[in-house]
Amino acid sequence: MSQLPNRVPAPTWWQLLTWIADPIKFQDRYHQRYGDIFTMNLGRLGGYVVIGEPKLIQEIFSQDSKFEIGRGNVLAQPLIGRNSLMLMDGDRHKRERKLLMPSFHGERLQAYATQICAIADQIASQWHVGQPFVVRSTMQKISLELILQVVFGLSEGERYQQLKPLLTEWLDMTDSPLRSSLLFLKFLQKDWGAWSPWSQMKQRQRQVHQLLQDEISDRKNQGDAGRIDVLSLMMAARDEQGNAMTDEELRDELITLLFAGHETVATSLSWAFYEIHRQPHILEKLLVELESFGATPSVGAIAPQEDLLRIAQLPYLSAVCQETLRMYPVLPVIFPRITKAPVTLAGRSFDAETVLMPSIYLVHYREDLYPHPHEFKPERFLERQYAPSEYFPFGGGVRRCLGYALAQLEMKLVLATVVSRYRLELLETKPVKMQRRGFTLAPKGGVRMAIIGKR
Repeated sequence: MSQLPNRVPAPTWWQLLTWIADPIKFQDRYHQRYGDIFTMNLGRLGGYVVIGEPKLIQEIFSQDSKFEIGRGNVLAQPLIGRNSLMLMDGDRHKRERKLLMPSFHGERLQAYATQICAIADQIASQWHVGQPFVVRSTMQKISLELILQVVFGLSEGERYQQLKPLLTEWLDMTDSPLRSSLLFLKFLQKDWGAWSPWSQMKQRQRQVHQLLQDEISDRKNQGDAGRIDVLSLMMAARDEQGNAMTDEELRDELITLLFAGHETVATSLSWAFYEIHRQPHILEKLLVELESFGATPSVGAIAPQEDLLRIAQLPYLSAVCQETLRMYPVLPVIFPRITKAPVTLAGRSFDAETVLMPSIYLVHYREDLYPHPHEFKPERFLERQYAPSEYFPFGGGVRRCLGYALAQLEMKLVLATVVSRYRLELLETKPVKMQRRGFTLAPKGGVRMAIIGKR
């Protein structure tokens, strides 16, 4: 039997609580002690080999068939349901991914561009000059509206009105490290009456499930010809045997897309606004690029669809978004890989049932890849290209995030729409730190800003 490398010697309960409270500090501490690979033990959740070595990660990505990945995501099951793509392996994973893929690429993606700008325009237009606001809350409104319209296909009506606050309340239940412990500590996942956190979480989940089920049933009864939202496309998709997705599969995939696409984009946009207003020369450079394209004073209101897609390809805008995703990974680590049999990767041997966990954070902060990694420098993405094992904010291998292209498009177009229309001021006087929010990392306090005028 091969030894697990560099075991963290602290008690397992302490490791678990520290991992929940501050996964960045945890990784920093043991990376300094052990280097690019170490093993943490989170008690009942088991042992994880944390990896920050690109060569080893590249071998993991290229040999994904040697691992079980769905089983490694079982922590998320209480939230996203057992029919989520995230929890699948093998043939079932291939089938489901194939059914979902067309919804997020090609012409479909183009059709969403106008909606993204219109939503950003509409929500930002509610700002008042001089009035402070929390950027993350506003970005959450934009990304939730996008999920409701583009993914769920809802933009009006009673069901839309019910879902909107319900989804926000449900997601906000894990908005701090303490509240996030619900997802990691099994003994807290008990119904101790109507006022207990787990009972409230499950109650909201049941309400969301029922509203989504009602929507699915209505579509089946009434038909949805001509609709291009993701739910309609998923309902129309058929596998090689001619079978459609079941109602439970549809519902769980919608919930997965909500968690994967809503929280993450809102967080990344918040960091982007924070950094470009903390360093005005970056904002200035971005505005010059948008102006040279003719994208001001309003991206969303004047640009036809083809122009929006060209705006999304502007090099400096893209670099700003890439650097945001590098410096502020929404997930500290990617999906764990469980070895099916003994395996040797990059000269290291691992036994069967070893859980390998590539770290986005450790790789994205490597000095040899990203000199001065704690500095926000979009230019690094204009100066060189990074391999998929050196930069992977959306994961990698066969488990790369399905909606990555839509997430990038949303990020670029919302950023371009807002900065081309509004002059904003950062109200934060101290550096904003990353803080756990459920399974993700978000800016503590949400980033406070104020609008100081229009362009």
